[in-house]
Amino acid sequence: MRKIRVAAIQMEANPAPTPVRLKRAEKLVAQAAQQGAQLVVLPELFNTGYGYASENFFRAEPITGQTATWLKEMAARHRIYLAGSLMLLDGSEIYNALLLLAPNGQMWRYDKNYPWGWERGYFRGRKGITIAKTALGDFGLMICWDAAHLRLWRAYAGQVDLMIISSCPPDVGNPTFVFSTGDRVTFGDFGKIGASLKGSGRLLFGKMVNQQTAWLGVPAVQTVGTGHLRTAIPNGLLSLLSYVPVAPNLIKYLPQAQHARLECDFVQGCKIVNHRGEVQIELAQDEGETFAIDEVALPDQKPNPERPQPKSLLPMIAYFSSDILLPLLTLPIYFRGKRKVFGKKAALMSHFWALTIAFGILLLCLWLAVHFGMIAVP
Repeated sequence: MRKIRVAAIQMEANPAPTPVRLKRAEKLVAQAAQQGAQLVVLPELFNTGYGYASENFFRAEPITGQTATWLKEMAARHRIYLAGSLMLLDGSEIYNALLLLAPNGQMWRYDKNYPWGWERGYFRGRKGITIAKTALGDFGLMICWDAAHLRLWRAYAGQVDLMIISSCPPDVGNPTFVFSTGDRVTFGDFGKIGASLKGSGRLLFGKMVNQQTAWLGVPAVQTVGTGHLRTAIPNGLLSLLSYVPVAPNLIKYLPQAQHARLECDFVQGCKIVNHRGEVQIELAQDEGETFAIDEVALPDQKPNPERPQPKSLLPMIAYFSSDILLPLLTLPIYFRGKRKVFGKKAALMSHFWALTIAFGILLLCLWLAVHFGMIAVP
């Protein structure tokens, strides 16, 4: 088997000016290259940090912008393959794109297929996979919540030598909602739905990624962010209202919902996993900004899975909330943000979506109430 040396970088995830974050990333990339890394992977949105704020629309960059240029320069300077995710401005749309740069300037792009929940308020998804055919091997690219979707793992089966997963997952399975009165509410107050979602992020970026990696039969390098997230809740009133059918005690917080904030840590998972799904090296969250580096063995021939694909370890409510409910609630934010950046033409559908969402919320609340037994169905 061929061996290459790879590094997974863990960065503090709270937002900061792009030049500041690029300078911090440059130090870590240089150190990893000095230790012999041939492939270096940065976390999701490494150039801006992670948060739900209107400034995101003004921080999206074109493919010729400072971050893509920086990635190209760093790859050439250190003679490495360098990957990192950013909010990419493409025409009048914004995507979360993972760019992989070769030392000779060649670039591969992968767009996040499934923006997680509230992320849909700041960028859109685009279906498809990317296989980067490099001099080191054929790499499959993936971003964060995409790793929860089994169809994407299946699409890479038998086609890649290694998986690159750039992530920055806030631990939304263990959140604290902070209200203007000082009250702090956790998932323990959300009834059955909160209990079913608790710890889901840790399960995904821990055991589930390891299982899918073993099923593919190729190694994986995965990054995450670190730190403590404090952010506004996009469309706070509707977000909180959607939980009321299963947690009626939240009604008293509705008047404060628009100014509520979310606090949580980030999920551990900056690691290198071998082709058997065994973790070779993993960073703890309290290690802060640093990197994990190790050699991985690539197969001489691309393996085809020899057994059925492991099932998802996440509850269906996690997919419903992350792929349908929260994106539906935050979609108007995306249209309003585009209007600020591109003008009125980019937001012609805003009123249509506002009406659609109002109707959709009624149906979703009814579905949740029926699903959790609060309304009896004959």
